[in-house]
Amino acid sequence: MADKKSKKSKTQQNGTIAVNRQATHEYFIEERFEAGMVLEGWEVKSLREGRIQLKESYVVIKRGEAWLSGAHISALLSASTHVNPDAIRQKKLLLNRHELNKLIGAVERKGYTIIPLSMYWKNGRAKLEIGLAKGKQLHDKRATVKDRDWQREKARIMKHA
Repeated sequence: MADKKSKKSKTQQNGTIAVNRQATHEYFIEERFEAGMVLEGWEVKSLREGRIQLKESYVVIKRGEAWLSGAHISALLSASTHVNPDAIRQKKLLLNRHELNKLIGAVERKGYTIIPLSMYWKNGRAKLEIGLAKGKQLHDKRATVKDRDWQREKARIMKHA
């Protein structure tokens, strides 16, 4: 009898929807937070298909609330006719007051930036991992690449020894 293939997409198998790989290259991540998001129905359907891009997105603090800007969620072709999907609409992030105060203080006083790191499913809800980050200089990026290469070379040496 032939094996039945799973109809689940890649995003549902491991829970990860999207990862901002460029974030760790461009920034030092000081602290990580998990935030919920206020989404519309068509956005959730698109997320289930993995149609999001976090590469150029960032988090803005307005009137004591956190908003995700620049994240591009592509609408499905089968979207409803009475809904006008806006692909780069700002999405409100759901954080508790203590976390918001910590983020606001770091951004305003210490010059940090808040960037999205990854998006994933948790208990059927879309969650966004955001990071409190400080920008890297060119020499910092070179040092990071050098350290990563050394770790890889060290692993090769230990494997053959």
